Amino acid sequence: MGTPLDDLLDLLELEALEENLFRGVSPDEDRQRIFGGQVAAQALIAAGRTVSDDRPVHSLHSYFLRPGDPNIPVIFEVDRIRDGQSFTTRRVVAIQHGKAIFNLAASFQIIEDGPDHSMEMPAVPAPEELPTFRERLEPYLPRLGESMVEWLVRDRPIDSRPVKDPHWLEPAPREPTQDVWIKTNGALPDDPLLHACVVAYASDLTLLDTATLPHAIGHDGRFMMASLDHAMWFHRPFRADEWLLYHQQSPSASNARGLAVGHVFREDGIVAVTVIQEGLLRPIKDRAKHG
Repeated sequence: MGTPLDDLLDLLELEALEENLFRGVSPDEDRQRIFGGQVAAQALIAAGRTVSDDRPVHSLHSYFLRPGDPNIPVIFEVDRIRDGQSFTTRRVVAIQHGKAIFNLAASFQIIEDGPDHSMEMPAVPAPEELPTFRERLEPYLPRLGESMVEWLVRDRPIDSRPVKDPHWLEPAPREPTQDVWIKTNGALPDDPLLHACVVAYASDLTLLDTATLPHAIGHDGRFMMASLDHAMWFHRPFRADEWLLYHQQSPSASNARGLAVGHVFREDGIVAVTVIQEGLLRPIKDRAKHG
């Protein structure tokens, strides 16, 4: 049996059906819908496999259109919009049951020289100084129950070490900001596109939660939460199998939507990726009024 990271890499190893047409699968888990980070990462892989290796991805803009069905494959159709001298542009549509569930536009660029500056990384404890996720949950064992804790701390492809206890352990209003160290649980091949796709996957794990913090919204079924759109800008090279600080803030929540912004820093303090996401934060009592 492989590791959870092996399973994630298998998800990103799309099957080429035809030129510009790929097929991806979902993990064999009891899920109601496909995890948004998975379909985004798979779509980016599909786009990148049609671009030469000398043009790393520099940005993506995407929309989640329909919930993905984890029980059937996803077809990714790539449109080679433009191959310019410096930039390459691709559009990807993810399809299930004959309908689009997700679309993505991605741009790739040759390596060029130019002005260079970076925002300052927040002062937080190093990942080695923080408890593991299992150690973080141990004080809550009597309340959560051993079976729940074992499920929460099961082996995962991403090692995640939040600077503070996750908000759902003690739901109470907080400032809309959080810092989480992330890296893969194992080494990755030297493929920059793969590292970008792994961070795209991980970037959807906690970002929308940031918009819930001032409102003490936990995972208790009171709100319908779903990613609506997701954008990323890849500023500098990085490795997803080395520690990255995911600094997340939410500047606004209104009209049943929350906006969150994330900056991914390398351990040397330089920002490598910027992420922006808007998601649905709809009280369940209002759901019957809307499609």
